[in-house]
Amino acid sequence: MDRSANNEAVVAELEEVWVSVNEACTGLTVAEWELPTACPGWTVRDQVSHLIGVEKTILGDPPPPSLDQEPSYIRNPFGAANEAWIEARRTVPGDEVLAELAEVSDRRLASLRAMTTEAFDVVGWSPAGQVPYREFMATRIMDIWAHEQDIRRAVGRPGGRNQAGERVSLARCAQAMPFVVGKKVSPPEGTSVLFVVTGLLGFRLPVEVSDGRARVSDQPTDQPTVTITMDQELFCRLGFGRTDPVAHLDDGSVTVVGDVDLGRSVVSAMPFMI
Repeated sequence: MDRSANNEAVVAELEEVWVSVNEACTGLTVAEWELPTACPGWTVRDQVSHLIGVEKTILGDPPPPSLDQEPSYIRNPFGAANEAWIEARRTVPGDEVLAELAEVSDRRLASLRAMTTEAFDVVGWSPAGQVPYREFMATRIMDIWAHEQDIRRAVGRPGGRNQAGERVSLARCAQAMPFVVGKKVSPPEGTSVLFVVTGLLGFRLPVEVSDGRARVSDQPTDQPTVTITMDQELFCRLGFGRTDPVAHLDDGSVTVVGDVDLGRSVVSAMPFMI
């Protein structure tokens, strides 16, 4: 379908990240498809299989049989459903799996372009709760970009940076930081945590605890309880749970100024993805 029934930016952004995944995987060798990635138990091919499974689920395609035995890294029913799609493709050559991703992403784009603007307003299920459909699709952009970067790091093909996927991912990670500070760390009333994220898409994110809740402050204090600084790639990797927070605290790629114990606790609690 060449024309779209809507002007939703999220559709073009989804297309951009799918194209970037394809570029990251085109021409990989048999050995490269088998390389391990930052997701426990998953190879490069498994990352692509996961993306296929999610999009086929959204399209309403029939799921593969449930697993007879779940790997130890499966944490919940959502993870088990993901793993079934992956297991069904573990003996399929990587280039064939990539071709399947291209086919299913084309189907998804056709479906999205056929939707009206009003359909994107409809509130429904997403991994982040009940949200408008466009917000669900923003979550998909984050997930796809996260797995694209897993693939790129595994095969040594950097790319896909400072574009829609990373911009959306940074925003979603930033939205999660009040939850990290307020719920996972639960510091005292009046605590203020300033995240300083460096890079082309960098920003400053002041999170303050007030009236028992942590929220992004419109009028941040000039003297935060702790300031935590890192680059934008690491901000996402920590939020996605793709790397060891303690290692980055120890090697200086994350710096903490002020209440060091609080800062280390916040950084260690940053992983929020399912």
